Amino acid sequence: MSGCVAIIAALPREIAGLVRGTKPDVGLLHRGIHLHRLPHAIVVAAGMGSQRVTLAFAEAVAAASISTVISTGLAGSCTSGLAAGNVGEASAVIEARTGERFVTVSPPSAYVLATTETIASVREKARLAETYAAAMVDMEAATVARLAAAHELPFRAIKAISDAHDFELASLARFAGKNGYFRTGAFAIHTALRPHHWSKAMQLGRVSTLALASLHAALREVVAAV
Repeated sequence: MSGCVAIIAALPREIAGLVRGTKPDVGLLHRGIHLHRLPHAIVVAAGMGSQRVTLAFAEAVAAASISTVISTGLAGSCTSGLAAGNVGEASAVIEARTGERFVTVSPPSAYVLATTETIASVREKARLAETYAAAMVDMEAATVARLAAAHELPFRAIKAISDAHDFELASLARFAGKNGYFRTGAFAIHTALRPHHWSKAMQLGRVSTLALASLHAALREVVAAV
């Protein structure tokens, strides 16, 4: 394949609707890398965080000649102006730890996305909005942006908003596994034993599903335009 879009996400759930009907590269699954080949696109999910998304990027550029790189998946909102369930595209991505800034090829009217090392709390979302004028927060986009720049590839960040600026489910952060994957089973058991978490967990699941459906529709349009 030539001139493909590389679509990089963290979790298989974040690309499931986009790659439905295809099978991942079986040679990579033992490393926790889910790589799918679509007409004009390489779609990869390899786990959360910088180290795992670096693996995903490496496999994407090895699989095809890449024309554009897109960081995608779920993100949190840092402002009341961006509601949960929406899809947002970033005009700039900021590494929150260092302040390093990456400009995307998206229109300048788009949102600012901040990347952190852990799932952002309500307090952290507010800090990112105040410090960087961030509207969104994720855990991978800055790394993808840095890698795209190193390969002199155009970069975009298109995210589905799973949680509002004032939403927090504190137990989420503790279930990010060492391999970059969310420990869904352990989280389900933890939540089942805590009825006061049920409504928030169900809200997060419901909104995330709707947001991902909109995200996949947006990404299909991007791929179709290649």
